[in-house]
Amino acid sequence: MPTEPSTTPAKGRAPKKYGAEFAFRSAATAAGGIIVAAIALIALFLLIQAWPSVMANKANFFTSAEFNTNDSTNLRFGIRDLFMVTVLSSLFALAIAVPIGVGIALFLTQYSPKVLKRPFSTIVDLLAAVPSIVFGLWGVLVLAPKLEPVQTFLNGHLGWFFLFADGDVTIAGGGTIFTAGVVLAVMILPIITSVSREVFGLTPRSHIEAAQALGATKWEVVRLTVLPFGRSGVIAGSMLGLGRALGETIAVLIVLRTSATSGKWSLFDGGYTFASKIASAASEFSSKLPTGAYIAAGFVLFALTFVVNALARLAAGGKVNG
Repeated sequence: MPTEPSTTPAKGRAPKKYGAEFAFRSAATAAGGIIVAAIALIALFLLIQAWPSVMANKANFFTSAEFNTNDSTNLRFGIRDLFMVTVLSSLFALAIAVPIGVGIALFLTQYSPKVLKRPFSTIVDLLAAVPSIVFGLWGVLVLAPKLEPVQTFLNGHLGWFFLFADGDVTIAGGGTIFTAGVVLAVMILPIITSVSREVFGLTPRSHIEAAQALGATKWEVVRLTVLPFGRSGVIAGSMLGLGRALGETIAVLIVLRTSATSGKWSLFDGGYTFASKIASAASEFSSKLPTGAYIAAGFVLFALTFVVNALARLAAGGKVNG
């Protein structure tokens, strides 16, 4: 009766084989540990640097719209308006970019002729290589005047809704959250499109053929097989884009007009995001307590990105297809 082949490695080769496996596993574990340690150290640094300023703050850090750090003995700063502008501009950009990005990805993977697929994909991907300052200049010099009539129309006809109500800056010139959101949407479009395209392209051929065998139309194949399979990938790409929008600095700093009054949660407000506020005062970081106020704002932005990614994981079911 034949015996089963032994799965035990040859005696002479065992140390070398398992030694290499242990070395690779240790290197991979160390690489993962370095990332975790780096994130923890960044958070610790921000917290240590920000805490003295938060303790010396004379205003409510979470609800105050004031951000005055000129006098170290009378610090008064809060993140209310910074949070509002950051969230509104980023979510508005996401609302514009996700449908367009998913549509482009579906076109490239399901409908596009092969002769157009590669050049069209290259053009979309090249948008990611455009510097932020170019987007900012385009936004303030070209896009803002073009969007001014649109904003005036929305304000005049939908002003009863808080997002389109009168803001704390004038619509003239277009330096509002609305304009900044459109600029951010263009900036994050390549990220969302690229990730969605890759995931849609990995849809199992057997799933598509099964739907076709049942008589499904092209749209039904997309709706029943491609979109469900790529859902988690679209969410992942959207969150990557949202992370870019939350942290964008130069383009927003150029486009958004500053305001002397508190924001009203309108797309026609002006002001600063977390990132643009820190960048606008970076050259004045000489005193510890005023600098700590901006670091505290940076810590909130740092924490916000973690919350966004955690929510994305929950929405994607803890996994990403592909």
